Amino acid sequence: MNLRSEPARRLRKWALAPALLLAVLAMSGCRTLSFYSQAIKGQYQIVAHQQKIQKLLANPQTSAPLRAKLELVQDLRAFARKDLLLPVDGHYEKYADVHRPFVVWNVEAAPEFSLEPKSWWYPFVGSLDYRGYFTKEGAQKYGAWLQTKGYDVYLGGVTAYSTLGWFKDPVLNTFIFDAEPDLAETLFHELGHQRVFASGDTDFSEAFATTVGQEGARRWFRAKGDQAALEKYLAEVRRTTQFARLITDTRDRLITLYGDERTEGGKVKATKNKRVIPPEQLRRQKQELLDRLQREYTQLKAQWGGAKDYDPWFARAVNNAQLNSVAAYYDFVPGFERLLEQNGGDLGKFYEAADRLTHEPKAERHRQLRSQGSAAAGSTPQ
Repeated sequence: MNLRSEPARRLRKWALAPALLLAVLAMSGCRTLSFYSQAIKGQYQIVAHQQKIQKLLANPQTSAPLRAKLELVQDLRAFARKDLLLPVDGHYEKYADVHRPFVVWNVEAAPEFSLEPKSWWYPFVGSLDYRGYFTKEGAQKYGAWLQTKGYDVYLGGVTAYSTLGWFKDPVLNTFIFDAEPDLAETLFHELGHQRVFASGDTDFSEAFATTVGQEGARRWFRAKGDQAALEKYLAEVRRTTQFARLITDTRDRLITLYGDERTEGGKVKATKNKRVIPPEQLRRQKQELLDRLQREYTQLKAQWGGAKDYDPWFARAVNNAQLNSVAAYYDFVPGFERLLEQNGGDLGKFYEAADRLTHEPKAERHRQLRSQGSAAAGSTPQ
């Protein structure tokens, strides 16, 4: 390899940063400028500190646990390319230690009496239902400001994210030491974003990547012939599906309480009608439904043989924004699973079908996925 070509490639990548900053300058407010400045700085720090996995494997100073995980990453990349038909294309060839438990912290928000998510517009990717910060303090400060505006706010640490091809994504310390099923699902999920992405449609893109991640992990363990690991992973997926349904049921009850409306594609919109229920009463009824969710989770958990997968999720006071954070990843998963089934499990055909949906109007692709999901209700892939 010509080492002199490396700075040139980095320069071409970072030529995007000033262009992004110019796009920001065309917008309004120092808060927006501050956000993009920290995003550029955070991404630069990751690029500047990453090391090639091959060099780390050749270095006798590399610890045994890290070495084993890096070797596993190489095997997962090869499987993703050959068996899952995902565009690996230089992703996860490098490793970076960001010296913190999460690479970014996402801020999500929704009105106190509505499940319509607040969205933010970004250059190149359109509107998304979250705002990411490379420091916890930055996320907390912005979240606190949103709360003063009357929003329910949820801050969640993120271990991995995709730059959608703008950069070659590295493996990070924030997820490399996860258990093998989680590491496999994370890599396949993020590579799924490289294959199909609907600009400005968080629910579609995250549900597609979630489907790819879970299906990829299932196929990984089948290919290894590790039946015990497969059964354990399938049990985890079933628990996740049950949890997601619990959240969906609660959101449906709250939508009815708030009087939220549904768009043609099924998206939640705050009602424009004047409320007939006083805020104090609405707040009390909201809390009653959230208390009911807690009780239902306790009952569900009793069926899991001691598993406590989602105890940390319930450790904080649940609000509208937190409920939406689950919806973004799982609302359309049944529809995508049905689409995969309709294509005979052929991943290439499945990707093509999903990509065709990205060319449909947003409302239409949401309608189709909800229809597919309804047809597949009650089924869980094995």
